[in-house]
Amino acid sequence: MKEMTSFERVQRTLDLKPVDQVPGCEDPWAATLERWIKEGHLKYGEDVAEHFQMDLRGSWPINGVADIDFKPVTLEENEETVLQLDGNGAKLRRHKQHDSTPEHVDFNVKDRRSWEEHIKPHLLKLNRRRINFDAYRKERAYAAVKQRFFTWSGVAPFEQMHPVCGHEYMLIGMADDPAWVKDMVMTYARFTIMHLEELFASEGSPDGMFFYEDMGFKGRPFMSPAMYQELLQPGHKLLFDWSHSRKLKVIVHSCGFVEPLVPGLVEAGMDCLQAMEVKAGMDMRKLKPRFGDRIAFFGNIDVRALISNDRKQIDEEMEARIPLMLDGGYILHSDHSIPPEVNHDTMLYFFQKGRELSRRAGGKKGRKSTKA
Repeated sequence: MKEMTSFERVQRTLDLKPVDQVPGCEDPWAATLERWIKEGHLKYGEDVAEHFQMDLRGSWPINGVADIDFKPVTLEENEETVLQLDGNGAKLRRHKQHDSTPEHVDFNVKDRRSWEEHIKPHLLKLNRRRINFDAYRKERAYAAVKQRFFTWSGVAPFEQMHPVCGHEYMLIGMADDPAWVKDMVMTYARFTIMHLEELFASEGSPDGMFFYEDMGFKGRPFMSPAMYQELLQPGHKLLFDWSHSRKLKVIVHSCGFVEPLVPGLVEAGMDCLQAMEVKAGMDMRKLKPRFGDRIAFFGNIDVRALISNDRKQIDEEMEARIPLMLDGGYILHSDHSIPPEVNHDTMLYFFQKGRELSRRAGGKKGRKSTKA
């Protein structure tokens, strides 16, 4: 098979077609990059995606904070953390020393009334100030020069709701006032499309769409499949149908255990599932026989093997998934982002090993039809 460009590899993978070698991508934490820079492996300001010859690039150009004119207010601060009130009316405590999910301390929005009063009015009209046209334009042009697959990246309704009201009030609302949650879902979906239309009309379309929706935790999703279908799926379907109308494949990121939600996501129009967190219980070897003729898979290499920096462990983890690389439909990635415990040479080896395994397969096997 002839050598392909990164764009061709990713597009064919999302189309469930064989490729010359598996496309790959990763997301090192800021602290990881700082370590590699201090150790001399990276230059300050160097493009990490090009350093590792990653096949995908993306841009995250839309600001979804409700009140974009609100200046964050620092309420408490010490050497390790800072507690701030933000433009969503959320009080969040963030760590200064490392990247992590902020602690949810309190929220102004706890019910339908406070949503309609404090948040919804900010989301009903197009505001071009929310869109970073320049960053999107530059990243799209650079990806084209490098022949990388370029995605628009951003959050979808689940990840847009909880920064406003927190997981607790959102989940209570799903049970006690589902009409309120439906309204939030559809408001955010329409808000996103409204700003995407403005961005793409001005700067051109990407090659694909990358929606972030962390809908699970260890062993369970945040909601039942029935609740997903009733409350979230309509917003996802609106977003995914809009993307497909522009011939753009849809990648969905979700941390945590979301296996029970996959049928609904496929029904909504998802084309690729990422990142499939191993320690949460996700295993694409179980998912591929059910959905491999309809979606691609992206990730599911246990990041704990990379953290060990033990090549034997890394080999065992990756070789356990060799059959999933043989016939296309897979993008190489860990099941998480890359923390600073991972050595630079381990990251190099990760990409080298994955590409070697897939080249050895040679893309010679055709895809086998599977049934749900």
